[in-house]
Amino acid sequence: MQVQTKAIVLASLKYGDSGLIVHCFTLESGMKSYMLRGLLKSKKGKLRPAYFQPLTQLELVASHSNKGALNSIKDASVYHSYTSLYSDFVKQSIVFFISEMLFNVVKEEEQNTDLYTFIETSINWLDLHDKVANFHIVFLMNLTRYLGFYPDDAFADATCFNLTDGVFTNESFLGPALVGEHLLLFKQVLGTKFDRAHMLSLNVHSRQAILDVLLKYYELHVVNFRRPKSIEVLKNLFV
Repeated sequence: MQVQTKAIVLASLKYGDSGLIVHCFTLESGMKSYMLRGLLKSKKGKLRPAYFQPLTQLELVASHSNKGALNSIKDASVYHSYTSLYSDFVKQSIVFFISEMLFNVVKEEEQNTDLYTFIETSINWLDLHDKVANFHIVFLMNLTRYLGFYPDDAFADATCFNLTDGVFTNESFLGPALVGEHLLLFKQVLGTKFDRAHMLSLNVHSRQAILDVLLKYYELHVVNFRRPKSIEVLKNLFV
């Protein structure tokens, strides 16, 4: 079935000497994987390797087959060009982390307009702003809303956060929990929007601590979650 859809590139893997397998989150069909044979050697085709950098926003004409199968791209064009995302080293490092996380946690092969819009809007915000040291932390917290495990803040004044159930509580329970400093950091980030992210009172220690907390939270709620390799770059970046 041929479709025309917006798509955000999440990952590209080299296949053989000149091919790429590209993984995209599409507006029309959710996650899709595409086989692009000979792309790295082609000089005359419509497709260019530069189109498939992490988080590039494309307009695709593609052929979609059954779920789980590799698909093909007939035509592609960049529908939103960035001003600083690939030229600013800090933002570029955030891009690699965010794209790796999204590839890790977004699995559905069906339309999810709200999630697509959130990712698209978030990336565009990152591109246009300079105070971005806490962007990835706020992004991870807000992404949980679209993945189905946003923290229930009905009792946010409680003394503990149950990581497994995603709720604040004063009751005793068995399992991983946030208390003390980690709980305060978690509450500080919860509900923060991007335009106020730079106002979070986070130093090097606390920024790394809350990032580890969020990754633990994802690990408990995402099947087969893998800790992103790019996290080490971020930890050394904002010092």
